[in-house]
Amino acid sequence: MKFSRLAGSVMSGWLLLSVVTGCGSSDTKTESTTETSTTATKPADTKPAAASTKKTILFYGNSLTAGYGVEPNQAFPALVGKKIDSVGLDYTVVNAGLSGETTAGGKSRIGWVLRKPVDVFVLELGGNDGLRGLPLSATRQNLQAIIDTVRAKSPEAKIVLAGMQIPPNMGTVYTKEFRELYRQLADKNKLVLIPFLLENVGGIQKLNQPDGIHPTVAGHRIVANTVWRVIQPIL
Repeated sequence: MKFSRLAGSVMSGWLLLSVVTGCGSSDTKTESTTETSTTATKPADTKPAAASTKKTILFYGNSLTAGYGVEPNQAFPALVGKKIDSVGLDYTVVNAGLSGETTAGGKSRIGWVLRKPVDVFVLELGGNDGLRGLPLSATRQNLQAIIDTVRAKSPEAKIVLAGMQIPPNMGTVYTKEFRELYRQLADKNKLVLIPFLLENVGGIQKLNQPDGIHPTVAGHRIVANTVWRVIQPIL
């Protein structure tokens, strides 16, 4: 399994007890592979190259996916990659998290990110929309557009939607409808749903960094376990 990171670093916030503003940025790192071939001097010795069986799982989200405040190999996508390795599956894990990302931003860059087909696409966006009180109709439309683009560019991909939640200070109706839109999108599009990405992490002081927003290394381990329970059966 090869791990590559595609991440910016402007702080987003999430979800349970805080309202956040953005931070600085960090370098984006990408990793790509190329295939080379050689030709035998004697045609009789030449054998066709075996088709590659390596698959790709792409994590697409905001600072939670990007791993703000921790090392790349400590963020939950990398930890999920290690779990994939442990059971002998051959996947390349791509972290396409971008801190501060909204669903509108995700919609605008999805075509560029999906320059190559993927086999599993994990979608984690919407928390920043909720914290800003953006219209839920727009959030829903943007997430649907991302899903549609994945289906168009990678028709065979399995799509996993990570559910998010927001603090109650946005109003009980808005908070409830925000939480439910993930289930509704999952049902409509027949997606695999992670009910709440930050289950057993959000709002727990010792599992979050001093900002009270982003998971610590220990928090990311719990998030990785939450994600793994859901996606393991589909790998």
